[in-house]
Amino acid sequence: MRDLPKSGPLSGVRVVELAGIGPGPFAAMMLADLGADVIRVDRPGGGALQVAPAERDILFRGRPNVAIDLKSPRGVELVLDLVQRADILLEGFRPGVTERLGFGPDACLARNPRLVYGRMTGWGQDGPLAHTAGHDINYISVAGGLDPLGHADQPPTFPQNLLGDFGGGSLYLVAGVLSALTHARETGEGQVVDAAITDGVAHLMSMAISMQQSGVWDGRRGTSLLGGAAPFYDVYETSDGRWMSVGGLEPRFYAIMTERLDVELPDRNDLREWPALRKVLAETFGQRSQAEWVEIFDGTDACVFPVVPLTEAYEHPHNVARGTYVERDGLTQPAPAPRFSATPTTLTTPPSKPGADTRAALTAWGIDDVEALIDDGIAVQLDSEKGTA
Repeated sequence: MRDLPKSGPLSGVRVVELAGIGPGPFAAMMLADLGADVIRVDRPGGGALQVAPAERDILFRGRPNVAIDLKSPRGVELVLDLVQRADILLEGFRPGVTERLGFGPDACLARNPRLVYGRMTGWGQDGPLAHTAGHDINYISVAGGLDPLGHADQPPTFPQNLLGDFGGGSLYLVAGVLSALTHARETGEGQVVDAAITDGVAHLMSMAISMQQSGVWDGRRGTSLLGGAAPFYDVYETSDGRWMSVGGLEPRFYAIMTERLDVELPDRNDLREWPALRKVLAETFGQRSQAEWVEIFDGTDACVFPVVPLTEAYEHPHNVARGTYVERDGLTQPAPAPRFSATPTTLTTPPSKPGADTRAALTAWGIDDVEALIDDGIAVQLDSEKGTA
């Protein structure tokens, strides 16, 4: 385990992460990026769904990975020993699982009354779906977030797992545990944070709900100003099969776009003209390559920009200038966000396999009998040379 100093506004905050998938690890990564001392507790050999090898999974960066037998009494006691030293615990199991394992909220808060116990689920800790399996696409479906996405004449378009897992899930978990941490430090009272993706997605829909309930939008797919109905807020294909994003909502920005397109456009204020306007815009953008349009709109406030493929976004001049993506440990990865003037953040440890850091991490957290725990198979130290315990 690389011994690198922590920086960032959460320096000094200790977090126990019980290994899970998707939104839980992303929340833990965010806390680590912000300077928290996070320890990831995994099963020997792992077991969670993997989208990439553990040592190349960016979601695992910034904290050591220890392997503990969570089904043994001594393993449970070891988790509680870590909890006793922690400010926050994160878990993403179905409701009731950690209680059955022996480190549910009651057991953990009995050991550490100041603990913030963060629970990440799709459906929440209660409700008729609470114990039902699901994934991002299911959660945003039920929350009302999926149906409006896409054009009116097409099926709903799901934005990978950005809206549910990470937007409505991880970010709300992070906001929740940090809010509860503030309360715990002021009062000495810990609490449970129930972060449900369905709740978070519904919360993210606040503006859309306001539009629907005020009669500005009928709630149907592809009929809102920002949801595909407006020809001047859409994407258009270029002659080389690429795309440009058009966001000229305000008249002054739209006027600049019209000038640079150098074509007469139908009246945008007449809704009956929108089909014709969309047709002209599609034909016009289709006459030049993306690179040509980038040059034409460069430096303007037309709100017209290229749709950049991910692999090219790494090298986009704006992203390069800000260091939005960085090369570290053989991986291109996003830099920590947001940015802080007084407590800057930095990347520390690279992703690692379950058990790769067990000995060093447990020792750093003040566990006394680390060698005995490893000898007895309660904690597992991965052999870095062989990749085995």
